[in-house]
Amino acid sequence: MPALRITRIEDVGEQTVAIEVETPTEFEAHPGQFVLVRATVDGEEETGYYTISSPDVEEVFEMTVAVDPDGTLGPWLGERTLGEEITVEGPFGDVRYTGDADALVFARGPGIGPAVGIGERARESGRDVTIVHGGNRPPHRKRLADLEERGATVVLTEDLAGTAESVAANQTYVFGFQGFVEEVKDALVAAGVDLADVEIESFGPA
Repeated sequence: MPALRITRIEDVGEQTVAIEVETPTEFEAHPGQFVLVRATVDGEEETGYYTISSPDVEEVFEMTVAVDPDGTLGPWLGERTLGEEITVEGPFGDVRYTGDADALVFARGPGIGPAVGIGERARESGRDVTIVHGGNRPPHRKRLADLEERGATVVLTEDLAGTAESVAANQTYVFGFQGFVEEVKDALVAAGVDLADVEIESFGPA
């Protein structure tokens, strides 16, 4: 895949940036799927997977990137500027939301990126959506507020077990690092949810 020009880059939360790039020809994807970013950093090739966090990929699409100061590719991406190009491959992944059903999304940290993308796609499609963030300091706070104004339900909580018992939807998604994913899975099982019906994307260890 050719290098893609950055059309927007902004801080969207603590150690989190959103990077928007031009969509290449014949690129088809949905929120929830992910791409691979490849770069040479300090003479070494680095790669990382980032989930699409825009509601669609028409003309441009967005990735939400965790900028871990102990990491390599994340901080490098966080230092990019408007108009620079980055190498992006994909899309990859079977987890995707097409706007054909009501959605429930559990997310923490950069997992809120695909959550807001799904939320916006749901509201554009006339579907109900509930976004549950594990904690009270999510990235993308402005987009979450905009979603609430458009009729979405946004829950910021540490009580994942209690929340899982009180919410339901036709399609349920989980995005986050592995510890959070396991916590949500336990909460959903306790609430009687069949995990075979849940779309899960783990970002690996935190």
